[in-house]
Amino acid sequence: MDVLSSRMILRPGDHDRSVRFYRDVLGLAVHREFPGGTVFFLGQGLLEVSGSGSTGPSPDQMLWLQVRDAAESVRQLRERGVEVLSEPARQPWGLIEGTVADPDGMRIVLVEVPPEHPLRADVRQQ
Repeated sequence: MDVLSSRMILRPGDHDRSVRFYRDVLGLAVHREFPGGTVFFLGQGLLEVSGSGSTGPSPDQMLWLQVRDAAESVRQLRERGVEVLSEPARQPWGLIEGTVADPDGMRIVLVEVPPEHPLRADVRQQ
């Protein structure tokens, strides 16, 4: 199987409210719009907000977004009225993570990769 593209699809309780959240509050750029849906750029992937859901997100689901500065991102989102579920903190695996929630309660983990973390290591042969 060759995966050519990927996206996460959210079915929000209130479509317009969620589009405003991801576009205006998080500041995600719109990739494309179609009747009943909006697709946002999400780093190396895409996030589609379309249709409507009735049950909300599972506690087992979360959106993982790598940011340059987790503390600053959480601070800005708090000022915009976003619910902060956990303050940024260094996790045992070395990443700095803070968690916020979208209007339907989808947990959004804001992740900062510190300079010394192995994800930043240059593994090419010297």
